[in-house]
Amino acid sequence: MSAHSPLKSVAAKQAAADKKLGHKRPGWWMRTKMWWNDRSRWQQWLILLVVVVLAYLLPVINPPLITTEPANDFAISCFNMALYALVALGLNVVVGQAGLLDLGYIGFFAVGAYTASLWTSPDSALVHIPYLWTLPLAMIVTVVFGIALGIPTLRLRGDYLAIVTLGFGEIIRLLATIVPALKGNVGFQNVGRPPGEVDGTPIFTASNGLPWYWLTVTIIILVMLLLGNLERSRVGRAWFAIREDEDAAEIMGVPTFRFKLAAFGTGAALGGLSGALLAGQVGFVNNQKFDVATSILFLAAVILGGQGNKVGVIIGGAIVAYIPLRFTALGGWKYEIFGVVLVLLMIFRAQGLFGKMPKLLTYSARIRRVFHREGPGESAGGSDDQATAATPRAGEEPAGRKDDDER
Repeated sequence: MSAHSPLKSVAAKQAAADKKLGHKRPGWWMRTKMWWNDRSRWQQWLILLVVVVLAYLLPVINPPLITTEPANDFAISCFNMALYALVALGLNVVVGQAGLLDLGYIGFFAVGAYTASLWTSPDSALVHIPYLWTLPLAMIVTVVFGIALGIPTLRLRGDYLAIVTLGFGEIIRLLATIVPALKGNVGFQNVGRPPGEVDGTPIFTASNGLPWYWLTVTIIILVMLLLGNLERSRVGRAWFAIREDEDAAEIMGVPTFRFKLAAFGTGAALGGLSGALLAGQVGFVNNQKFDVATSILFLAAVILGGQGNKVGVIIGGAIVAYIPLRFTALGGWKYEIFGVVLVLLMIFRAQGLFGKMPKLLTYSARIRRVFHREGPGESAGGSDDQATAATPRAGEEPAGRKDDDER
């Protein structure tokens, strides 16, 4: 019998790998996350409170370096950024968490916008209701559309599912064109808006983006809290399992079709809510606002921010909306700048500005363990000594087998 045990060799390789990991400096995002985890609960809430206050005050401060004026009103630009962030949160549930490639998300966005228009515009023959009531109504209607689309199509995967969802987005746009009740190019004017006046002047108007921005940011905060709780629940764990390996998840007993349908419905609800907000702010809806290019921008926001990361997709959505607005004065060149920025970000951050959250959580424990050790060499030596002690010498029986023989 050879004096060199394969177990000792494996343990030595593992010790060398641990030592190498100890000398490797983690990335900036991992260092930030470790710093955040070291803060106490009240410190974390205080930091979040400061961030939220700054977010609310962004259009009021109007920083000169990032302002979109004079070409575009900065408050309305901030609303568009917040709207894209909300859309990205909804699409992230489908693409980032459940791993379903959806190219027709603009269809849900359109359904929400037309729901708000049909129930509030004077051009519609339906019974009119207050605008704020149309927000949950738009979510309910888009959930119905999402389930109706998902039941026959979620058996598909990958590119096949992407093609079907792309077709769904085009079907919604064509229906808006050919169905007389949806008024095609003429569209709906004077779509409703939330109530409220100051000195006889409405608070929510198409030219005043500040209240719309505050309303959208408030909705984003509530949605993030709900999605955060959902991620930590059984539903969120099932979504992550389906995204990583659907076949393995199904073998382990996860009802994949049911959870994919839940992801589709959740994403559809947020898309419909976003569409209703846009309809109220603009005050006009027709079939020209819901094309494939906009749907691809929604998907780009999720990929740019980092699939599966809520903070990442919010920032990605804001960037996708901000860049064309920032460089409007350059005319057609703004799209050149937009494309160059996206290409550079994808080259240097292929996983997005922020990586997938489960992957970060997996490696954070390992890196935290390395940083809390007294020294890499000591740990490596200890691992080697433990492996040597646990490995029987040539001609010697393992300790466990001796005990079994004595008994």
